[in-house]
Amino acid sequence: MTSTSATASIPPVLAEVVRSGFVEGHHRGSLVVLAEDGTIEFTAGKVTAPVFPRSSNKPMQAAALLRAGLDLSGERLALAAASHSGEPFHLDLVRKMLAEYGLSESQLLTPPDLPLDPVEAEAYLAGGQVRDRVTMNCSGKHTAMLAACALNGWDTAGYLDPGHPLQQLVLSEVEAASGEQVATVGTDGCGAPLMAISLVGLARAFRSYVLAEPGTPQRKVADAMRAYPEYVAGTRRPDTWLMREVPGALSKMGAEAVQAVALEDGRALAFKIDDGSARAAGPVLARGLELLGVDAGAPVVARISEAPLLGGGERVGEVRAAF
Repeated sequence: MTSTSATASIPPVLAEVVRSGFVEGHHRGSLVVLAEDGTIEFTAGKVTAPVFPRSSNKPMQAAALLRAGLDLSGERLALAAASHSGEPFHLDLVRKMLAEYGLSESQLLTPPDLPLDPVEAEAYLAGGQVRDRVTMNCSGKHTAMLAACALNGWDTAGYLDPGHPLQQLVLSEVEAASGEQVATVGTDGCGAPLMAISLVGLARAFRSYVLAEPGTPQRKVADAMRAYPEYVAGTRRPDTWLMREVPGALSKMGAEAVQAVALEDGRALAFKIDDGSARAAGPVLARGLELLGVDAGAPVVARISEAPLLGGGERVGEVRAAF
């Protein structure tokens, strides 16, 4: 027997999987939309419970690096906040930054990996190359973290320890931006400390970055990401499309189907798909953008919402938003 309280705790369906006109599955999750004045305008699911934002925390990590005294701007600052696709221009800049700060690839503690973008991964493997620390999508962030440690005379070998001075700066930045205490600290896929906050806190953090005063670390990060979105993501990624095509938008995805977006007037959203399915993220993001007031007919919204299902190589259905 299912209790009423247990049923109430089940997150709502945010996306449904439709094949040949038949709904064959669902993706549940939680989503919050903030109005221009920062008040909560729409919720679905458990938006005040802590989640791991995964790479959606990267703008806060990058701001902490600036607070540590690291002088980054432009493409370099965007790459410090990136989950890059592993395209040649990403890898070239990582290696250039390592050289600029007198660092070596061997100091990176990123796990060896293939490029995040499947197209790039195929080309990389076809070229006879193997998994590498630089190729891992967080290598820009790790390079910048090492640079901040070298600048301050902090231990570079232990830069991922949660008690390290740099990671304590990150924690304080996450708490300040979200307006919440970090609920717990885990380990992200790249090995860096991962701070849990609520979806409301995540949306508020992104809102605070676009509304921050020019010249502050928070605004510098937001401005760099928006000016160089290809370095934040890649040429075939929704974050890039959104920041290129919606003026003033700040967008950052995270693993396990987490997403946060803020518009330049302070409207913001954050969501997480419970099962971590990336295929549901696009349709949910597109619907969330509509709730934020972005024109539903805008080409970028249609592009982001595309999640076709194939049968025999032909389109026979889709994953679509269900709220």
